[in-house]
Amino acid sequence: MADTKREIERKYEATPDTPMPDLTKVPGVADVVGKGVAELDAVYYDTADLRLAAASVTLRRRTGGADAGWHLKLPVSPGVRDEITAPLSDGIPAGLAALVRVHARGEELVPVVRLLSSRDVHHLVDADGALLAELSRDAVVAERLHGGNGTAQWDEIEVELADGGDPAFLDAVDKRLRKAEVRAAAASSKLARALTETGTGPARPSPEPSAARTAGDQVLAYVREQAAAIVAYDPGVRRDLPDAVHRMRVATRRLRSTLRTHRKVLDRHATQPVIDELKWLAAELGVARDQEVLAERLHSRVDAVPVTLLLGPVAARLRQWSVAGAAEARRTAVAALDGDRYLALLDALDGLLADPPLLKAAEHAPEDVLAKAVLKEYDRLAARMAHALSLPAGEERDLAMHDARKAAKRARYAAEVARPALGKPAKRFGKRMKAVQQVLGDHQDSVVARQALRDLAVQAHAAGESAFVWGLLYGREEARAGTRETELPRVWAEASAPGIRAALGG
Repeated sequence: MADTKREIERKYEATPDTPMPDLTKVPGVADVVGKGVAELDAVYYDTADLRLAAASVTLRRRTGGADAGWHLKLPVSPGVRDEITAPLSDGIPAGLAALVRVHARGEELVPVVRLLSSRDVHHLVDADGALLAELSRDAVVAERLHGGNGTAQWDEIEVELADGGDPAFLDAVDKRLRKAEVRAAAASSKLARALTETGTGPARPSPEPSAARTAGDQVLAYVREQAAAIVAYDPGVRRDLPDAVHRMRVATRRLRSTLRTHRKVLDRHATQPVIDELKWLAAELGVARDQEVLAERLHSRVDAVPVTLLLGPVAARLRQWSVAGAAEARRTAVAALDGDRYLALLDALDGLLADPPLLKAAEHAPEDVLAKAVLKEYDRLAARMAHALSLPAGEERDLAMHDARKAAKRARYAAEVARPALGKPAKRFGKRMKAVQQVLGDHQDSVVARQALRDLAVQAHAAGESAFVWGLLYGREEARAGTRETELPRVWAEASAPGIRAALGG
């Protein structure tokens, strides 16, 4: 069983003779307690071409000290990582291997570096003896195991915040150390330094241009951002972190929408296979996300029913339904991420970005090309809105409103791509499209909720339970959908106000 903690730390350069300032001068520190010296032996694993290190991910097997075992560290932000641990074993734990699959892409994980550290540990504690941070002075010896046979050694100081501590405390410690001329470490981690000093380090992506000069630059920057987001959220989906499925699915949709919208910039014959696979991935993730949204909606609706009207085991039935649905949806999402089709999609995205199939329009100024793309999506939305608003209430109108919702998303995403070039007009346009999307989205959620409520009513009736509450909620959802349909003409009129074309340069 793997455990997780949030690691927040600072690293500093040192030598064996670096003096340590009196840290009891740091506000809140009452004492610095020595905890002895630990001898640590860690072997770091990566692919032969160091894909994990390139993504600032570390996977190691360490013996010695209080936390011997397997450690996987995933970056969160500078100086902040999620550390996931598993007990010692001969082979890499399957759970940890799964979390780095998005980087390894099927390549074997091999030992690349061994670090021997003599760690002198001190605890910074408050007046009550509570731990504020752990300070370690490490004497490190690094040995390259793959990709060279170099060695290196250095000393460093590491300050790690106690679990649940205020990150501002590290700022206070940092100020005291800097005053004593203790400098921040240049390398982000021991592994990064070891790789650099013992042989060839990981390949680093080429720096992005500071400003997009062409339409192609801007579209590719957005595509690159969304492709990176898919990779970044992969471990979160596997760990079942809150909102991870939603964020990964949104990145997938944004990417697919952008490739479809900008077919004058990127050759559609090259992008269509990727678009098709992104549609597949979004659908697989959608099972989990749709279940999550639906369960949250139904639970809130049940909670709003007066106790006097809750006839039968309503809460228990809904809880059983939502737990079973969530488990099945999660299995679907993780199975997709575990499949070869997903890895092939990631490789295709890498290939697309490495050698983008740019067309002539990609060379033009972004203002003109991207404005036209936004207006094209707006026209698509306008046509679908006109069709939906012309229909009487019913199933056909529900479907038309759902189609309009998808068009509103595409228009919004097109505005996101164009925003660096078009500025405030694109931002305002995006907000208008979001307002339309939200009304249409709530309407569609009501359509889906009513189907689920009908199914729950059938199950309750078959079990000899009262179906009254499910019928009551069905009626409320039906009324809510009617309210949204009534609101829609006004919201659309506000979103499509005259002058929108002129504002976008159209």
